[in-house]
This record gives sequence, structure tokens and C-alpha cells, in this order.
Amino acid sequence: MNYLFAAQVGFLLLSIVWLILIYIQLKKSSAHLGTEIQKSILGKYRLGIGLWFLFISIVAFLGIFSDFTSIPPRLPIALVIPLIVLIFFLRFEHLDSILAHTPPQWFLNIQSFRFFVEILLWFLFLAHSLPERMTFEGYNFDIIAGITGPIFAYLCFANQQHKKWLAILWNVVGILLLINIVAIALMTMPTPFKVFQEDNTIIGAFPFPLLPTILVPIAYYMHVLSLRQLLKQS
Repeated sequence: MNYLFAAQVGFLLLSIVWLILIYIQLKKSSAHLGTEIQKSILGKYRLGIGLWFLFISIVAFLGIFSDFTSIPPRLPIALVIPLIVLIFFLRFEHLDSILAHTPPQWFLNIQSFRFFVEILLWFLFLAHSLPERMTFEGYNFDIIAGITGPIFAYLCFANQQHKKWLAILWNVVGILLLINIVAIALMTMPTPFKVFQEDNTIIGAFPFPLLPTILVPIAYYMHVLSLRQLLKQS
């Protein structure tokens, strides 16, 4: 089996499929706002995500992210942009209304993609392209979030249950798991942030920058939105 090729195809498909799944739910959750407002929201989503996906893909394909000698490092800078967007996104006037029309279990179920991410990272390790410490055989425990997301969605919200405190706890743990692997990834890149001996350079080659710039933001966006939804509920 060509593990490297499988990982390349996997990250590309996973990014596209999960962005589509989010779009589908956004369409459902914004339907009550009226046709014109919904059309505007969906149009902004398609435009923003489409341009970001295209930008990251082109920059990665040109090898710009693979240059870790630049100061400041290019790829870590790209990780900051989704964080900045999140700050403005949380001030969106229709956000709370959309969250109120989104099933709370959806935010937990959607995190299941993190299981597949970990399998793909393991493929890269098997292809001798990624340090072991970045997989579930090392110090990356993010697969727990991917496996337990649907489980906790059922435990918290199935059969008319609403265990808000348990869902909040799961989200907090999920964020900590994400911080752990992002920190490990940064400390294995050949940049001034490097701590570990192994080199994580594959993350700069297309399509792997989609992981830190699209899939990782999906994970923490869903956590933040889930927490906002839960904390605003009575």
C-alpha cells in the first residue's frame, strides 16, 4: 500500500467533505432567517471558504509553505488567520439565532473527522514522512476526540436528554487535546519554535497544509460554537 498517496488523497477528500457537511447544516440552521438572509450567509460561506481553500492549495502547491527558513515562518502565520476570522465571526449578528436552530449533538458528531485525521497521520508515519510522536502511537491523543464525539453526542442529547455540563466538559477536553497536538506539530517544524529532534517538514507540502489551516480550524470552531450554544441555553 502506498501510504503517502493514501494520506494525500485522504486529507484532500476529508477537507472537502467536511466543508460540505458544514455547508449543509448551515443551510438547515439558517432557513428560518428568510430566503434573502440565508442566501447571503451561504454565499459568504462559499466565497470565503472557496478562496481560502484555493489560496492554501496554490501556496502549498508552489512549495511556499515548505520553506521553513523564512522569518517569520510562513505556515505558522497561516494558522493565525482562521483565529482572527473567528474573533469577527463570533460577532456575527445572526450567529446565536443559527446556533439556536442547530441540534447540539451535531457539534459533537461533526468532530468524528478527527479519527480519520489520526489514521492519515499514522499513514504518514508508516511512509516515514512524519515523526512518531505526532501519531496516536506517540503523544497525539486527538483520536480520542474523534472516537468519543458521537458517543458523547448520544450520552448528552439522545432520548430527550440534555446533559449540558457533560457536553461542556467534553468540549473543554477536546480543545486541550487539540492544543496538545498543535503544540507538538509546531515544536517539530524546523523553525525557531522547534524543540524536538525530529523534523516535521511534510506538513508544508501539498495537500498537507489543509490540516492546520482547514481541518484544525474546523475542530476548534466547532468546539467554540458548541460551548457558546450550550452556555447560552437556560
